[in-house]
Amino acid sequence: MKGKHLFTITGFIFIMFALAFVNFQPAQAQTINLKFAHLFPQPNPLSQICEAFLQELEERTGGRVTSRFFAGGSLLKPDGMYKGIEMGVADIGFAHVEYTPGRFPVTEVCDLPLGYPDGWVANMVVDDFYNKFKPKEWDNVKVLWMHTSTPNLMITTKPVRKLEDLKGMTIRAPGRVGDTVKALGASPAPMPIMEVYDGMAKGVIQGVNIPYETLKAFRFAEVAKYTTVTWEVGNLYTFFVIMNPKSYGKLTGDLKEIFDKLCGMYKERMALVWNSVDFDGLEFGLEKGVEIIHLPDDELARWKKATEPVIDGYIKDMTSKGFSEAEVRGWISYIKERIDFWTKKQVQYRLKSPTGPPEIRP
Repeated sequence: MKGKHLFTITGFIFIMFALAFVNFQPAQAQTINLKFAHLFPQPNPLSQICEAFLQELEERTGGRVTSRFFAGGSLLKPDGMYKGIEMGVADIGFAHVEYTPGRFPVTEVCDLPLGYPDGWVANMVVDDFYNKFKPKEWDNVKVLWMHTSTPNLMITTKPVRKLEDLKGMTIRAPGRVGDTVKALGASPAPMPIMEVYDGMAKGVIQGVNIPYETLKAFRFAEVAKYTTVTWEVGNLYTFFVIMNPKSYGKLTGDLKEIFDKLCGMYKERMALVWNSVDFDGLEFGLEKGVEIIHLPDDELARWKKATEPVIDGYIKDMTSKGFSEAEVRGWISYIKERIDFWTKKQVQYRLKSPTGPPEIRP
């Protein structure tokens, strides 16, 4: 028994001696790497602001969250962005709803020609709309923030000074934007944005219904020498920044706090960037000799009347899907009320835009 007791003591001392050399410091937290799939090419300001978001995220988390950025549809194509994020092909994705017509029917109301004056107002309105109504079509992903393009204009290879000039023209315009183009008398073509430059250069299409910023961002000013200012009846492209819920769930509580705060900051910055890039596009267009055509009031009234059936058509479409007419009209009324609210705020804040009423233009 004495020998056994001695053996037990000796073993205990040996274990204690061995443990003295074990490092009991807590294991270093595992690094989380996020893949961000983006619609636009890397030089585009909207790509650059998303890269800045990722860089600041890495800095604020002390390198605990890193990232890889995939621009220009290199990882996920725009029409597969939502599905790709839902399946976890990428962790975060950036695209707009018109690449998948019918996939986001409630959110598509934001893209109707409702008289958005400029990008800053539109960004605020669309984010308000999402936060108020939370459409179920987004339930399988985490929405980081919603934002929009600036109002669409007619960027064309031939001058458009009246409605009749659009007849016989093919204009790149997907989804609800295409409905407006058709109502105005042209033929819409849902061509991928990356093919539009060559399409206009070769005469396959005669224009694109899209904001000022593309005159520079996609260099459309090199092939289309006319821009008709039609923000009063211009659709939007509602963009989204979404995340795979499981990817978001990998973030610990402190990381989520940092991440969520940055999302709020960059939502605001992106709204300002949209206005800025429209100025850049207009300036580049003028340098390239693009003629800016402003419609007289009587002609603009004709354009507004021509697009009324687009809104009526949306209401009928949504009621056929089971929504009540009152509900759909309520969405539209809410958007118009928020347009008015945020336009007044923009005047108050003295933010300038290249489109919109005289009070917000330089």
